[in-house]
Amino acid sequence: MKLCLIGYGNVGYGFVQVLWRHGPWLRERFGFVPQIVAVHDVRRGTVLAPEGLDLEALSRAWQENRDLGELGRGGKGLTAFTVIEESGADVVVELTPTDLRTGEPAAGHIRFALAAKKHVVTTNKGPVALYGKELLALAEENGVCFRFEGTVMAGTPLFSLVEFGLAAPVRRVRGILNGTTNFILTQMEAGKTYEEALREAQRLGYAETNPTADVEGLDALAKIVILANMVLGGDLRPNDVPCQGITGLSAPEVQRAPKEGYRWKLVAEAVRTEEGVWAKVGPERLPLSDPLAQVGGVLNALTLELDPLGAITVVGPGAGPEVTGHAVLADLLAIHRKQR
Repeated sequence: MKLCLIGYGNVGYGFVQVLWRHGPWLRERFGFVPQIVAVHDVRRGTVLAPEGLDLEALSRAWQENRDLGELGRGGKGLTAFTVIEESGADVVVELTPTDLRTGEPAAGHIRFALAAKKHVVTTNKGPVALYGKELLALAEENGVCFRFEGTVMAGTPLFSLVEFGLAAPVRRVRGILNGTTNFILTQMEAGKTYEEALREAQRLGYAETNPTADVEGLDALAKIVILANMVLGGDLRPNDVPCQGITGLSAPEVQRAPKEGYRWKLVAEAVRTEEGVWAKVGPERLPLSDPLAQVGGVLNALTLELDPLGAITVVGPGAGPEVTGHAVLADLLAIHRKQR
């Protein structure tokens, strides 16, 4: 399987690390030997290597912030579309930064690759939240796969669980889908103010310098729209979903809740009814008996409700370069299995 990476930031580097580390096991266990034959990144440059890139050299180039063109045939001036076309890759791995308003440039890359009959794997929430069903239909029309495990809960298996592990339709999902806000609320409960907890999250790399997407609930919003549409069969857009973040919560009310048998969490929820699918995002005062109330720190959790199993809760890491890189690898392995 030949891979073309569009975007080589933290997640791309994490994926290369996971692939390098587990390559021998993948070969032995599944007969899976993927090769990265092209990488294109706006900041780091472009390299085309039909024979496959050395993963150690590719990792080192990222660590040393070197131009990727040094690793093979460079491609100064080449666009992502040209690289996709000329790479000879079977699968395009789209890892550019997320834009939740337009889904671009990732959505354009994905459409182009699918129309060229190349499989696509992405961790980019924007295109899936805005155009997920359209992209799935385009993939089916061209006889290829479009997979996006890493868009929700990073490397924690979720869509693969729904696809392969469940034999009944999911009627409701609700969960903690943003590790940054979960960490902040955990710290506030322990005695910090919101500002102190945010600074600590930024110091540890859990929060961006501009934390708006996290603390205002926008990241969780994109994820619940993906779940509402791709799992529950809805047709929602982000603007259809009421969304509130955690900035309106005070430290005293967060700290008081456990003494009263509750805990504050930022909860994203989607439900399928006879009238259709609805969703919402906002802070909720959960009883301590709720499994979601027991999930602290940067962990994510999602409870799925279906008949006859009832409620199933999945808990795991929801962020991190290698964690998300694992999701990319899981999607590639799913494509490999389908081709065998």
